[in-house]
Amino acid sequence: MSLCEGIRRVVDQAAAGEDVTRVTRVRLEIGRFAGVEKPALRFAWEVVMRGSKAEGAALEMIDLPGRALCFYCAETVELDGRLDPCPTCGGGKLVPEGGDEMRIKDMEVI
Repeated sequence: MSLCEGIRRVVDQAAAGEDVTRVTRVRLEIGRFAGVEKPALRFAWEVVMRGSKAEGAALEMIDLPGRALCFYCAETVELDGRLDPCPTCGGGKLVPEGGDEMRIKDMEVI
């Protein structure tokens, strides 16, 4: 719920101009390791957006891969799980480089 409230604040600020009457779509980029429960986010979206310019707006969630740098082979690799070994060399010493983000990519307004 608090994630959607934060999104609503950003959407409300972006749509505050008089030339925006309604937000029709919001696209979120969500990293694999962000810990976001998408069904819960979708449910909260409908509730939190009531009464705003984004009420009834479509919510699209774009999955971003988990990425890490392997100390052994010096490759940046995509991971399915945060504790997975390097898919290139099998090494277990990895530094996360992405996949924990959540951000608004864009939104459509009328």
